[in-house]
Amino acid sequence: MMDHMAEQALQPLTVRVATAVRITGLSRSRIYELIQSGDLETIKVGRATLIQFQSLRKLTQT
Repeated sequence: MMDHMAEQALQPLTVRVATAVRITGLSRSRIYELIQSGDLETIKVGRATLIQFQSLRKLTQT
């Protein structure tokens, strides 16, 4: 069983666009622009667009 510290260290592999908007503070349009430019890595699962959480972290770390 995982302890509490290990659970807090877990990060999602992907997030939906709405979640990316909420956690970055960027607009939905800007998120899609970043996807189009290749600055955010995505995968499609059915009709859902999922953004690689790691690419969001790279984008926001300067």
